[in-house]
Amino acid sequence: MILQWIFRAAMGPPVASCSPANRRTRPIVPQHLPPMAPRPPRDSSHNNRPGAARRPRQRPASRPPAPHTRTTDWSDVADWYDQLVGSEGSEYQRQVVFPGVLKLLKLQPGEHVLDVACGQGVLCRIMHERGAIVTGIDAADPLIRIARKRSDPAITFLRGDARELTRHPQLHEASFDAITCVLAIQNIDPIAPVFAGMAKLLKPGGRCVIAMMHPAFRVPKAAFWGWDEQKQVQYRRVDHYLLPRKEPIITHPGKDPRRYTWTFHRPLQSYIKALSHAGLLVDALEEWPSHKQSEGGRAKAENLARREIPLFLALRAILS
Repeated sequence: MILQWIFRAAMGPPVASCSPANRRTRPIVPQHLPPMAPRPPRDSSHNNRPGAARRPRQRPASRPPAPHTRTTDWSDVADWYDQLVGSEGSEYQRQVVFPGVLKLLKLQPGEHVLDVACGQGVLCRIMHERGAIVTGIDAADPLIRIARKRSDPAITFLRGDARELTRHPQLHEASFDAITCVLAIQNIDPIAPVFAGMAKLLKPGGRCVIAMMHPAFRVPKAAFWGWDEQKQVQYRRVDHYLLPRKEPIITHPGKDPRRYTWTFHRPLQSYIKALSHAGLLVDALEEWPSHKQSEGGRAKAENLARREIPLFLALRAILS
């Protein structure tokens, strides 16, 4: 999945047009709340009246822990996302992301591959054309329906939560040679169960490739292009990095501010630690710049900045 405002930011100046800070968003929660009154000390008799009888506290019946119920899938914005990406993938996917993923994946004909958060199945179709036996899974039912409609029936598409891969009856442990998750991991929270599920589904020595917006330079609503007039240099300003953040992304800017999805920022170390904890050891890391080229008076500086500051980050991890 691709965040529209981040892609616009990748194209460089003018800053006013690419900065998400210049877009009007509807606040999700009030920014300032009055301080809560302190709770009075709890009396052992449960009220302050003299002679009041103490009532035994009733404990609720125990229940099994609920599975991950907070969904962040893109069902509600499937039409918008499909218009953005299309049947062949976005320009960034075609020019940068998919070639990079396939290079890291080193796919072999006949291998079993699972694409987690597959969306409309664009990458699934590409891997199928290369001879792989492909399964795609996504939590958004409208996107799965689109994927099935556009794809060869030989590709299996499943509806399911990326955080509960091993719960799906059609996904079996140690059955995949490779797993991909492309431009989606930053829209999923938490990530630990995603990687744990991948590890269980991979065959011994299997690999996974995770591609994302670069977490060091593409921090939602906290990283922007800037221009130094004196030095004639375009730079990237980053206001936040280490602390995890959750931000709403308006999917229809200027149309309906009530329609949004979520993105979750985490520092790079969070991904490395979560993969390692799942038994997936990173053996390759690549940073991919934008392919765009500027024209005009600032073209040289803007193109240099794009080459210097990557747009995407990709990790390959091997099941140890």
